[in-house]
Amino acid sequence: MGRFCVIGLGNFGFHMARELYADNHEVIAIDMNRERVQRISNDSSYAILGDAANKEFLAGQGIAEMDAVIVSTGERSHLATLITLYLKELKVKNIVVKAVNEDHGRILDRVGAHEVIFPEKDMAVKIATNLSRPNVLDTLELGDNLTIAEIAPPASFIGKSLIELDLRKKHNINVIAIKDVLTDVSTTFIDPNHQLRDSDLLVLIGNPVDIQKIDN
Repeated sequence: MGRFCVIGLGNFGFHMARELYADNHEVIAIDMNRERVQRISNDSSYAILGDAANKEFLAGQGIAEMDAVIVSTGERSHLATLITLYLKELKVKNIVVKAVNEDHGRILDRVGAHEVIFPEKDMAVKIATNLSRPNVLDTLELGDNLTIAEIAPPASFIGKSLIELDLRKKHNINVIAIKDVLTDVSTTFIDPNHQLRDSDLLVLIGNPVDIQKIDN
């Protein structure tokens, strides 16, 4: 069981706290708005009314012992920046902060955020990807030029072996797993002679541009 603190209980913070708590983690939820604190009280370990922009208040909540602190203060970018600075000074080991925009994200990086997130942007990219590439079921961006993607094989792949497809040589893509949707079993030790079936999903790693080419 992990220990997490969520600061700011607007829509994003509320759902973050609730999901972590539902996954059986200890969750401290903090906001200056009494109604928001009351709303999360049944979906958190501790719902606390307080000013997270006060360093002494933060220190008093045992913040340094958390596995991660998630900061979501809405459009109040100055609050997120100040809170991030205090969390860094309190030696929190994993600080995740929701940024308002790219400039704010760069500031958060400078003051000590370990991870800066842009939920609206990330969701828009994910939805756009799903709409434009329906065969791509899920992706994990590892950098500008490296992605892990789970895809349904194109019809032209079905019945062919991985040796025949030779994705590494032809497309500079590696198959790291095959998942059978009928049995929900994933295989990472892959037989190169395995012939792809309709029920197979491919987990690939490579440049997103190359992955998009085979999806098309």
